[in-house]
Amino acid sequence: MKALTYREYGGPDVVTLTEVPKPVPGPNAVLVRIMATTVSSGDWRARSLNMPVGFGLLGRLVFGLTGPRQPILGTELTGIVNAVGSKVTRFKPGDEVVAFPGRRFGSHAEFRTMPEDGMVAHKPHNLTFEEAASLSFGSTTALPFLRDKAKVKRGDQLLVVGASGAVGTAAVQIAKHFGAEVTAVTSTGNVDLVRSIGADKVIDYTQADFADTGGTWDIILDTTGTAPFRRCAKSLNPGGRLVIVNGTFAQALGIGRPSKASGKQVITGTAPANPEDLRYIMKLASSGELKSVIDRIYRIEDAVGAHAYVDTGRKRGSVVLRVTTN
Repeated sequence: MKALTYREYGGPDVVTLTEVPKPVPGPNAVLVRIMATTVSSGDWRARSLNMPVGFGLLGRLVFGLTGPRQPILGTELTGIVNAVGSKVTRFKPGDEVVAFPGRRFGSHAEFRTMPEDGMVAHKPHNLTFEEAASLSFGSTTALPFLRDKAKVKRGDQLLVVGASGAVGTAAVQIAKHFGAEVTAVTSTGNVDLVRSIGADKVIDYTQADFADTGGTWDIILDTTGTAPFRRCAKSLNPGGRLVIVNGTFAQALGIGRPSKASGKQVITGTAPANPEDLRYIMKLASSGELKSVIDRIYRIEDAVGAHAYVDTGRKRGSVVLRVTTN
């Protein structure tokens, strides 16, 4: 089968289209013929090994000390079940599915196996393959950070810093689903976009710093790593939470956290996804409460261009790779 592989860390041109063996599903797995996938910020980080200061060694431990441990990138996919293992009961050949291998990657290929009880769900009928492919990465991050870590609830005032990326666009919509009032921070060119997906207010960071507007929020969700507590302290209501999706090494060590006496919190860490979350996200998409945001669609043969565009840091929502056509 065809797959995009890379054997060394570097720029977009380290990714090449090659022939690799087609996987065979085990007794509890399904084989998916991939129709669409994405080039995510996770792919960018794994390919380039561009890590925040202090995380360099950790990055090599995760992705491979001397070179990529997993040569095929791709954190999310949609496609059609091609074959199933002997013990599979939830899926059958011909089913349209969404899957999220996440840090296991492997989606930039024509086929991938997934465990039946893993991060795989039926694709909503109202979504194209490209639309469905763009939802998992951002949504499986935003959902647990908002629901489980931030404890977002109806009536909360929420600020999303970096509201136009894959995580940010998902966070705006998921927060609205939970009844929060959402203020989105983005650039001039993305103001209309974040309004169209439900943001109640928008701050154009090229015109104003949210920290200087006098506004206050119950939750500040930082998807960009640009909003440390010292910048946000006066913008948090009593009992407010700064929730950091992409943080610095110092933040991971707990440096710069507020005192307990302040009544405010800084919440970091990871947000493990689970199959039930993926099914929940697909229900939101099926009902129309969660819409895909696609910046560009590339053919798999043009993947170097897709990676180059993601490298600019200016993508809106997701960059999709079309792998197979019907």
